[in-house]
Amino acid sequence: MTCHSLTEYSKRDGLRDGSVPAPGLHRCPICEGPLPSPRARYCTDACKQRAFRLRHQPLTHVDVDELRRDLQRRRTLAAHTLYECSTCGERRLGERRCAECGLFSHALGLAGTCPGCDEPILLTELLDLE
Repeated sequence: MTCHSLTEYSKRDGLRDGSVPAPGLHRCPICEGPLPSPRARYCTDACKQRAFRLRHQPLTHVDVDELRRDLQRRRTLAAHTLYECSTCGERRLGERRCAECGLFSHALGLAGTCPGCDEPILLTELLDLE
């Protein structure tokens, strides 16, 4: 049995998978400052507290027009639009053409999936807007 130096086999770089991140890649999501260690998520306790408060902030209002413009700018508006076939009445999220009829459907508005049943639901119905 041979003895190897401890530094050769027990060297730790702070990450579990052994890869070393490139310097400057990991930044604080709140202030964009450098993180103190590779495993840290926030640079300071103040940034951690700010992130918590932002995550738990009550929703005051939703500007649907601003949301629509933002989705349009990101080129994801069609994926977040609910379409309804005029022939069979089938509703599909993000699919413009009806799979059963082969016809193009008309847009009902911005939508998402229901948190309870995963069915497509209009944003106005989900947030009780109108």
